[in-house]
Amino acid sequence: MKPALQLRLSQQLTLTPQLQQAIRLLQLSTLDMHQEVARMLEENPMLEVDDESTIRDFTLEPKGQATASNEESEQTRNNDQGADDFGNEPADWNTGGSIARGEDDEDDSFPEQAAEQASLSSHLHNQLAISSIEGKDRKVVGLLIDALDENGYLAQNLEELAELLPDELEITLDDLETALIQLQHLDLPGLGARNLGECLTLQLKALPEDTQHLELAVRLVTNHLDLLAAHDFAKIKKLLRCSDDELRAAQQLIVCLNPKPGSEFGHSIADYVVPDVIVEKHKNKWRVRLNAEALPKLRVNKIYANILQQRGENNSSQLATQLQEAKWLIKNLQQRFDTILRVAEAIVERQSDFFEHGEISMRPLVLREIADALELHESTISRSTTQKFMLTPRGIYEFKHFFCSGLATDSGGTCSSTAIRELIKQLVSEEDVRKPLTDSRMSEILAQQGIVVARRTIAKYRESMHILPVNLRKSL
Repeated sequence: MKPALQLRLSQQLTLTPQLQQAIRLLQLSTLDMHQEVARMLEENPMLEVDDESTIRDFTLEPKGQATASNEESEQTRNNDQGADDFGNEPADWNTGGSIARGEDDEDDSFPEQAAEQASLSSHLHNQLAISSIEGKDRKVVGLLIDALDENGYLAQNLEELAELLPDELEITLDDLETALIQLQHLDLPGLGARNLGECLTLQLKALPEDTQHLELAVRLVTNHLDLLAAHDFAKIKKLLRCSDDELRAAQQLIVCLNPKPGSEFGHSIADYVVPDVIVEKHKNKWRVRLNAEALPKLRVNKIYANILQQRGENNSSQLATQLQEAKWLIKNLQQRFDTILRVAEAIVERQSDFFEHGEISMRPLVLREIADALELHESTISRSTTQKFMLTPRGIYEFKHFFCSGLATDSGGTCSSTAIRELIKQLVSEEDVRKPLTDSRMSEILAQQGIVVARRTIAKYRESMHILPVNLRKSL
């Protein structure tokens, strides 16, 4: 074949930079969105914020910019004509426009900072410093303190620890055993235990000697902890030769113990959620409004905009590009919150019974139903509901919480999986602890109410809610 030139005409969907930014902003959480806005404020001099308090000071490391994994199936519209990239009606925007925001309440005040909590190791070393332990014993106890895990257990065997220590330290196995006893009596009972049974035994022995059924509780955790975990009360009573009342009293003593005595010294970081929308009841009707605290108030810098008008286009191409990017960001943020608000309103309209009566009234709902109602693509609804939160009188929920599958009922209707989980939770809470309900029995009870659910489905829902099986829910 001879080389030749051919002309071909083809159509292809192209995501413009503005559309790519709109998709990225929509799928970001409120925290990530504010980080993105803060980055743009640093990089683009044409962009500014009306009130500094509206952009939170996020000190987290910035995440990589998310990209659209799937192209939108909607045809890309002409952005110069003001068309919405998500299929919404065009918004009337100007270059100095801003997202409306409510009045701030004490924005100038500084949040209270929690006092730093001492770690388990530092706490025990402080206790060791003021104790009567001196000399070599203090050094060996300090070594064991450093070997404790985050729950206060000594996971390493003393024999192995003795072999790992250098010979010049002259620390024998007897020294370690003596130091371990001193450590276990140093502060909180249970610290320095090598297993759960020893931990509970140390805590029981720290109780007053006249505590009723203390001896029975010690025998129980020392020799029959596995039977207690399996709730094999009949075998326990036979081995310990005790009555139901005595075993129940000993079990109550054990339940009050702390299986992880060192966990209270652990550092936990609280995750704070800023809701995107707020749901309120007004004149017997549920209404949705945007959360003003989640809305950044942006505008184009008027000084630089005036400079751009006064200078020629050839000498200010970079400013012109930054001005266009600032307009895009302002418009895309407006589109983001408009889309989130529309999706939230559609969810609240279909799940109004949930806000009235709770999860037992949750109806089946899928993304396709909201997408068809709003004439948007299903992927757009998915992005609008991921890591977006709704503040309601019943608490804060992610948008995804309101989407669930449904099961058919005898009456021809459907019941959501969330409602079935709530029914299972109610049945377990009301059951006789001496004769708890099996999965088959719960399936039969639901069938009597017109909800046909297989036993394996009951087991799956029960496990997802971390409800123990019937043999472990049995009690005296």
